[in-house]
Amino acid sequence: MTSEKDRMMRGEPYLANHPDLLRERKECRLLCERFNATSFGDTGPRRAILSELLGELGEDAEVMAPFQCDYGRYISIGARTFINYGAVVLDAATVTIGEDVQIGPGVQLVTALHPLDPDDRRRAVETAAPVEIGDGAWLATGVIVCPGVSIGADTVVGAGSVVTRDLPAGHLCVGNPCRVVREIRSEDRRAAGAGGS
Repeated sequence: MTSEKDRMMRGEPYLANHPDLLRERKECRLLCERFNATSFGDTGPRRAILSELLGELGEDAEVMAPFQCDYGRYISIGARTFINYGAVVLDAATVTIGEDVQIGPGVQLVTALHPLDPDDRRRAVETAAPVEIGDGAWLATGVIVCPGVSIGADTVVGAGSVVTRDLPAGHLCVGNPCRVVREIRSEDRRAAGAGGS
């Protein structure tokens, strides 16, 4: 028999209020609560909690508190990536964050999709689609990345942008909905970015 978790991971409609999924989300929230309550000076315990919470945590990656996610185990964070205060990662599907990524304060990476039909929403039917952030990308303050979106390596997404479709590698992208402005040139790599860490 196919479980609701199997359906969720395959991107099929599933019941988000199934007891197994509710239990996993509760376990995740308790780990997030422990991480967020741990002193910044307690580097070892903070990293140990993140290693228990996340599917993968690369070498020298840093996550600032507060940090919130749904399951944790479906999140992969590459080496030397920095995630600033207030990140929210709703990981009902895989969320892959590459190496050397900069994620600004208040960024949201969202995989969950709710149906348009109100009866299905009342029954807690959901689907989910993966999110992928390429190596060296920078998501500035308040960026929202919607379900099923991939952001290419070294791309910069300006503050407050809402990313509703895939973005190519090596481009400056801004707006709501987010659009490609231009390719990032070699002289840009030495200059200041798109505003807001």
